[in-house]
Amino acid sequence: MEKLRNKIKTKKFKSILYGACGIALLAWVVFRFAAIGSEKAMSVFNPYRYANDTGAPVYAIEMKKEIGVLRDPIEIKNNKAFISSSRIDKFKAGQFIGEGKIVSVSKDIDLNTGMHIIRTSGVKDGLQYAEFRVNGYFVPLYAIKDNVVMLSENGIATPKKISIIRQDQEVALVDGLKDGDVVILSKSDAGKKVQIKK
Repeated sequence: MEKLRNKIKTKKFKSILYGACGIALLAWVVFRFAAIGSEKAMSVFNPYRYANDTGAPVYAIEMKKEIGVLRDPIEIKNNKAFISSSRIDKFKAGQFIGEGKIVSVSKDIDLNTGMHIIRTSGVKDGLQYAEFRVNGYFVPLYAIKDNVVMLSENGIATPKKISIIRQDQEVALVDGLKDGDVVILSKSDAGKKVQIKK
């Protein structure tokens, strides 16, 4: 016991003890600063962390079967248009073009032009749009990638395979959806949380 008391009283022991206390104090200060910094970082808005926690904000539309209009461009001159074979199935007699309409669609190719002839009534000359009205589900083309749309199912982005029946330059008439399906319009990855923006 006497040996231990004498050892404690030595200068070397005291300097070791003070050094250990100093290191412990320094470690505690570093730990506290790190903890405070971490708390402050959590309070700063981080969009990536927010999206992971609550879901990325996205725009979406709820599907409902409705009557929509697809528009196909057609160049009219003197109530006549020439259409290639690849597009002829898009036009039918009775279709509206502005204030006029299509009177007849030739299924035979005109030998002089190599095109099909469409005759119209009451249509102005120039670029016009033939209207195709139909009841179905319509999705903007930018929301479709490789015949897949992204649905919001219980707040999760879920891919859904669809088929395009007909389309114009902006919208597609699609098959494979049902009333109530929520189609995500914003860019989103499959399996990620999403939050629908109103």
